[in-house]
Amino acid sequence: MADTVLYDVTDGLATITLNRPEAMNALNTEAKVALRDALQSAAVDGDVRAVLLTASGRAFCVGQDLKEHVQNLMADREGGDGGTMSTVREHYNPIVKAITGMPKPVVAGVNGVAAGAGFGFALAADYRVVADTAAFNTSFAGVALTADSGLSWTLPRAIGHSRASDLMLFPRNVSAREAYELGIANRLVPAGELAATALEVARTLASGPTVSYASLKGSLHFAASSDLDAALEKEDELQTHAGSSEDHAIAVRAFLAKEKPVYLGR
Repeated sequence: MADTVLYDVTDGLATITLNRPEAMNALNTEAKVALRDALQSAAVDGDVRAVLLTASGRAFCVGQDLKEHVQNLMADREGGDGGTMSTVREHYNPIVKAITGMPKPVVAGVNGVAAGAGFGFALAADYRVVADTAAFNTSFAGVALTADSGLSWTLPRAIGHSRASDLMLFPRNVSAREAYELGIANRLVPAGELAATALEVARTLASGPTVSYASLKGSLHFAASSDLDAALEKEDELQTHAGSSEDHAIAVRAFLAKEKPVYLGR
């Protein structure tokens, strides 16, 4: 992976770190490609049972690198191919699909401001541990653009259509405390405890029943755009799958023996 994104796999946990602290982890093309590739690698790696997405420096991710964006716009207007808007199709969409679609839980450790696509990536994760100094901002209307990185789908489902419309039409910094109260943050911690807490949460998931987590994740995503009958059918399908896993057998034996289960992730 490029230096703009760090990738490490230890004891079943893939830690993916946005690493452009000097630019508040703004997303230039190199970073977007590296993040997409890291997430797609984690998704198919059988040794990875959970993912921690976090960042170095004082920001989580402020979204698109506007300096590069302006250069690409100028190239487009001069008759070249700056590929300005193709980044949604080539980078942002695959990144969000990798986060939401991988059959393993993804934890976002939000250490600072998450704006634009950075907000979208954090909200695409299954669980967000947020520092009390962090903030969230949709940002798009502030630069005369529309939502991307999945926010048009994830944000109203997290906080409701009316509140999502407010944050989209009138971008502002949503404090960590307000984000917790709205349901954007799952766990709010002091900034100095963010790294350790996010790692603890992610490690707990990495040692858990991976097939169960994948099924729960799949069930929630399916139900978000389905009627009750379809959701019940999906629950039946996924329960059958989870019930045939080795981890389910381990859990049942441990329960009967009054022991703590040690899961294998399969």
